Amino acid sequence: MSEIIKEKYKDTKLGLIPAHWEIKTLGDIGKTINGLTYSPNDIHKDGVLVFRSSNVQNRQIELEDNVFVSVDKDNYNPVKENDLLICVRNGSRSLIGKNALIKKEHEGLAFGAFMSIFRSEDNSYLYQLFDTDIYNREIHRNLGATINSINGGNLKKFKFPFPPKKERDRITQILSQWDEAIETSQNLIEKLKLRKKGLMQELLSGKKRLDGFDEEWNEEPLGKFIRYTPRPKEKPKNHYLALGLRSHGKGIFHKNNFDPDSIAMDTLYEVRENDLVVNITFAWEHAIAIANSKDEGGLVSHRFPTYTFVKNQSDPIFFRYYVLQKRFKYLLNVISPGGAGRNRVMSKKDFPKLLVKVPQFNEQVAISNVLSSVDNEIEIMLERLKTQKTQKKGLMQQLLTGQKRVKID
Repeated sequence: MSEIIKEKYKDTKLGLIPAHWEIKTLGDIGKTINGLTYSPNDIHKDGVLVFRSSNVQNRQIELEDNVFVSVDKDNYNPVKENDLLICVRNGSRSLIGKNALIKKEHEGLAFGAFMSIFRSEDNSYLYQLFDTDIYNREIHRNLGATINSINGGNLKKFKFPFPPKKERDRITQILSQWDEAIETSQNLIEKLKLRKKGLMQELLSGKKRLDGFDEEWNEEPLGKFIRYTPRPKEKPKNHYLALGLRSHGKGIFHKNNFDPDSIAMDTLYEVRENDLVVNITFAWEHAIAIANSKDEGGLVSHRFPTYTFVKNQSDPIFFRYYVLQKRFKYLLNVISPGGAGRNRVMSKKDFPKLLVKVPQFNEQVAISNVLSSVDNEIEIMLERLKTQKTQKKGLMQQLLTGQKRVKID
């Protein structure tokens, strides 16, 4: 580094920082507040909502997995706007330190004993700092070898480079603008997903018809549209691409470099693009999908029968959406008799007999084109969101360490 740079920067335990910046601990900046201890007997639907680790997702407050506790208002510390909610204890080490900024609409709610609140006048700035490598290093430095928790005393010792207030405010303003752009993209993605869901419900049921199509949909056996197409392969001697199926319609997943010695069977089956693949063990849990190009050549066991689509009779893309409908899950339940779990095996004999109500081939293609166009929009927005997050992350690491400076009026 040149002499000029050395004059503007100073060497600290956290590395080089601008000469007029300070190193401060959280204890210098604000205070920590402990959460509410409660027992299962205190849980009551009419109680106060208590924030737990599950209410912090992607650094935002999510009100989906909620617990309400009956407690007197004088016996807990209510959260305030701009408080930083931090997970300080958890069975999973990876969750220690995850955090979110409390918004106005959350004021007055409680938080559990495995969480802490950090309160200061600089939380808008600290919220950005709490998403950096510096923060993560402080978390891991204080965790210790075996304990999955950070006590209030250790939290107060967290050290950060700290610029003067005007510079803090300007950095916060810049990064907040990025947050707004990211939130705008996220909201647009959610709207597109809702639009797709609505279109699927209408188009795949025939409630809404596309222009130029008025032929009646007939109920036909699924076997009219698919053919059982097993492709037996001798078990590889070397590691290979194994495929699995997630339940709840969440698609195919890859097990790369799968060890052939870990399975006893000698024959496996090849999957190709546009195959319909179903897991007979968990079909009742909607373990079904249409393979894409990335799945091509992957191998499955006999528990994953593969089917091809009849040319000019059935469109694989249409069925990629169709098999995800609740009605189709119900049909898979019907042909998967028995108790729970692995006792409920789908009948391969009954699978082609399932009665499905679908349009003629040309209308299938038209419907799949409409739904695919929405998926393409979603993919474009997801890529944009990924780029925005990456760019913000890089800028944030530079601004919050003083590597990149901002102009102060």
